[in-house]
Amino acid sequence: MASLKSLAKETVIYGLSSIVGRFLNYLLVPLYTWKISAESGGYGVVTNVYAYVALLLVLLTYGMETTFFRFANKEEENPNRVFSTVMTSVGTTSLLFFLIVVAFIGPISGAMGYGNHPEYIWTMAAVVALDAFQSIPFAYLRYSKRPLKFVALKLSFIVLNIALNLVYFLVIGGNDVRWIFYINLICTALITLGFLPELRLLRFGFDAPLLRRMLSYAWPILVLGIAGILNQTADKILFPYLYHSPDAKAQLGIYGSASKIAMIMAMITQAFRYAYEPFVFGHSREKDSKEMYAKAMKYFLVFTLLAFLVVVAYLDLLKYLIGPSYWSGLRVVPIVMAAEIMMGIYFNLSFWYKLIDRTIWGAWFSGAGCAVLLLVNILFVPRYGYMACAWGGVAGYGTAMLLSYFVGQRHYPIAYPMGEMLAYVALTALLFTGMTLARTHLPLAASLAANTLMLTIFAAYILMRERHRLVRRK
Repeated sequence: MASLKSLAKETVIYGLSSIVGRFLNYLLVPLYTWKISAESGGYGVVTNVYAYVALLLVLLTYGMETTFFRFANKEEENPNRVFSTVMTSVGTTSLLFFLIVVAFIGPISGAMGYGNHPEYIWTMAAVVALDAFQSIPFAYLRYSKRPLKFVALKLSFIVLNIALNLVYFLVIGGNDVRWIFYINLICTALITLGFLPELRLLRFGFDAPLLRRMLSYAWPILVLGIAGILNQTADKILFPYLYHSPDAKAQLGIYGSASKIAMIMAMITQAFRYAYEPFVFGHSREKDSKEMYAKAMKYFLVFTLLAFLVVVAYLDLLKYLIGPSYWSGLRVVPIVMAAEIMMGIYFNLSFWYKLIDRTIWGAWFSGAGCAVLLLVNILFVPRYGYMACAWGGVAGYGTAMLLSYFVGQRHYPIAYPMGEMLAYVALTALLFTGMTLARTHLPLAASLAANTLMLTIFAAYILMRERHRLVRRK
């Protein structure tokens, strides 16, 4: 129980940084969508380029964050030497990536559809190289249980990024998309200076045999990561190639901006991951570890379902986070949130194969999910546009989630409280239907009142169930 309390405490700290940070970043979404019209396609460019950034970040970290946690927690390894080796490896590959992009900037930017704007691409390359380099010191902060510095650096980037964007778009009055990328690069470079103390650990040297062992562990995680990030970004990368219309970038911008509202699920999942990954590896040798994993899964699901209902209940208010020209995309919000919940469950399930050092399973599961997502996009985006992108995410994450659960129960069985979890899902589906009907058929004030009542019902059900369990246990 003490371990779960520690997990909850760190999740709150990481969660506050993630949720507050994402919320502050949401201030940029109305800024961009009010200053850059949907018709211009400018926000579609931002959505497309940052999808590439997310994919490239996975490639350039190649599973070494999780690998660092695994090897740093091995009794026979020196954690500082593990960090130094990983840091040297990731830093070198990131620098090589940036130099290659700069050397071939013309062909690369042309192939991506930005031949007239190579500055988008080299700026993106610099940002992703720095982000990959920073990911290992950030992992070290999580390993050494220093969440306050972690949070301070994350929030410093966000505050500086918002401040510079406000100066450019509101004070100067600009509306040039490339300045979004320039500002990101400036902020990322400055935050790198915050890791100077951690970089002193590079004195522990580079261990080539250790790196070979880590790469052997990491490559299936890389495949898993590529498939996983493609589940999040493939639709945004492929959309301009699949949706054959002059307004493809505009439609992508509408989809991307509406999806931002659904990203509360990504915030919760990310916050949980920051605390849960070191927690799992750190407690893997304890007798009651499986019971703790099962409880953590249930509470994660309950919290994300509550967040889902909150967004649905107040979507008519949250829509003002984006400009009116983007409101036609609001119908994707519940679908994208459902996909994010499935992704979070899949992440929770994924530890069984990491703990038994069979990460190849994750590659198969994520690969299958990615194949389903790509198939849905290729078949249906040309006809149904970004709605197919949203449903493709549900299909992809659902496939990976189910495969991981059923195979995991054979190789590393965990007694998840399926009955309780399914009861929460069923109640959520019922309340979602009621909220949707209220939003469709009632005036704004009445629908908000009705949805608030339904949220109260869900919260009361949680309290009743969990209090009953605690009383029964006593």
